[in-house]
Amino acid sequence: MTEWDIKKLRILRTLADQGTVTATAEALHMTPSAVSQQLTNLARQLGVPLLEAQGRRVRLTDAAHLVLRHAEAVFAQLERADAELAGYVAGEAGEVRIGAFSTAVPVLVVPAVAALRLSHPAVEVRVRETEAAESYELLSAGVVDLALSLAAHAPTARDPRFTRMTLLEDPLDVALPPAHPLAGAPELRLADLSGDPWIYGGSGPWSEITRSACEAAGFVPEQAHSASGWTAILAMVEAGMGVALVPRMVASRAAGVAVRVLSHDRPTRHVIAALRRGSESAPAVAHALTALRAVAAARG
Repeated sequence: MTEWDIKKLRILRTLADQGTVTATAEALHMTPSAVSQQLTNLARQLGVPLLEAQGRRVRLTDAAHLVLRHAEAVFAQLERADAELAGYVAGEAGEVRIGAFSTAVPVLVVPAVAALRLSHPAVEVRVRETEAAESYELLSAGVVDLALSLAAHAPTARDPRFTRMTLLEDPLDVALPPAHPLAGAPELRLADLSGDPWIYGGSGPWSEITRSACEAAGFVPEQAHSASGWTAILAMVEAGMGVALVPRMVASRAAGVAVRVLSHDRPTRHVIAALRRGSESAPAVAHALTALRAVAAARG
């Protein structure tokens, strides 16, 4: 029978995620030579070539992709076994590590942790603020158990590594300077702001969201200033330097600006929770997910 080495299979999966041996070594805290040696040994054990040269890089062979398809089922079953064992050994106790993007931490994660302290005091939660796009690398590598990100960053629902669900539909509001002529208007459309200077990031999903929302309303926004942090964006809006779309999660904590709910064509972003497939029955993870869902439902 073919010998399957779980540790080496995890290295192969990480290489598939990271793309290079160097990046794989960094992600796993190994040396590149150790990664290469482990994969060479795995290929010898399985009796098939797993890597082939592509210039100065390597690519996974068709046999490697076949191996990974079966390995994902193995990893999911191991996660379920770990979850059941944790429930047997620890009962209601356990640890869950949550990775979440910055605006989700105070709005979703902190209230969920507070609720868990009351309902399941033996569950220990460790929170890590992450970039939304980074969450899935940390989840795949086992650094976090639950990842909160935006739908724009999430793998497809067909990705066999993860179970994912929508936690929250977060509407986008518009932030105006307090003295803006439309700050007190009874109704507001995005198209009403087509002639205003806009503030949003120079690249990335939020700039795409802003441009797409404005274009759907019939105009291309004039980007007067570029910023990626909400503190900077809201400070510029307060100073009268322009207007900005802001998610409701941010708008609820904004001060010094006029936040208006759009009456028509209101864009929405989706907050996604994901975990490694098979780990959803681990007691600590299940309790944390239940608490996050309750907080998200209360906001909805």
